[in-house]
Amino acid sequence: MLRQLQELGSHAVDIYDFLLAGADPRIQKYPLMQNPIAMSAILLCYLFFVMYLGPRMMANRKPFQLKEAMIVYNFSLVALSTLIVYEFLMSGWTSTYTWQCDPVDTSDSPEALRMVRVAWLFWFSKIIELMDTLFFVLRKKDGQVTFLHIFHHSFMPWTWWWGIVYAPGGMGSFHAMVNSSVHIIMYFYYGLAAAGPRFQKFLWWKKYMTAIQLTQFVLVSLHATQYYFMDSCDYQFPMILHLIWMYGTFFFVLFSNFWIQAYVKGKRLPKQDVKQSMNGTAVHANGKHENGINGSNRQENGNSHKMKKA
Repeated sequence: MLRQLQELGSHAVDIYDFLLAGADPRIQKYPLMQNPIAMSAILLCYLFFVMYLGPRMMANRKPFQLKEAMIVYNFSLVALSTLIVYEFLMSGWTSTYTWQCDPVDTSDSPEALRMVRVAWLFWFSKIIELMDTLFFVLRKKDGQVTFLHIFHHSFMPWTWWWGIVYAPGGMGSFHAMVNSSVHIIMYFYYGLAAAGPRFQKFLWWKKYMTAIQLTQFVLVSLHATQYYFMDSCDYQFPMILHLIWMYGTFFFVLFSNFWIQAYVKGKRLPKQDVKQSMNGTAVHANGKHENGINGSNRQENGNSHKMKKA
């Protein structure tokens, strides 16, 4: 039995070493890129806090009032997402990329190294966005901490770590660029929502946030689908395209279900919103709005009903 465990451990180490051997050496100089241990530890701590420790800590406490912090947080992510989109465009998408089969540029050219840098910055933005859930927990918005929310926030940074370690650039980075574009709009909305009732008149387009997110998943899946119809494509990591296609399709289904439940059947709208909708009036839950789901994207950390990565 002991020998079998030793052999199993040896095989696990061999697999681990094999996986890291294929890492792009250019990305390894960036923080948290040397191995997946630190990244995995961060995500495990996140899961432990939002699913167990945080709710227990807040059980007998009053919700924290984090208005100013959320305003700063949301608009900071608007600025960061804008920078990421700009860097992706300048790193190849408006110059050398064809928007079809674009391999990873593995050279040390300035443009290639710029792509590596923005790929890492995109991944690190997903670590920052874990704060979405922390705001929910500290404000005792437990209804917003759903399976979809937690899965999206933990699954995306874990998978994207492997994505940028192997392929920082190329056609696989289209997903990241589109996701960051959506986040500019999304976190701008959340920033206005967190600013208070006086900005409600600027938030009439809440419903369309979900439509924007659905459009994101369609674009991502369609772009990846090109690969299956090309006679030849020298993109080095087709597995990443398979995962992106599955990711886009999976979240399109989940967000479509949210759209139907919230806006067609009205099941997820607060009671006051449902009543107002039936009367044909504007819907604003008690004069407040909530941030939702990301990632890709997400309507979260504001003040009404829910729907982040990307």
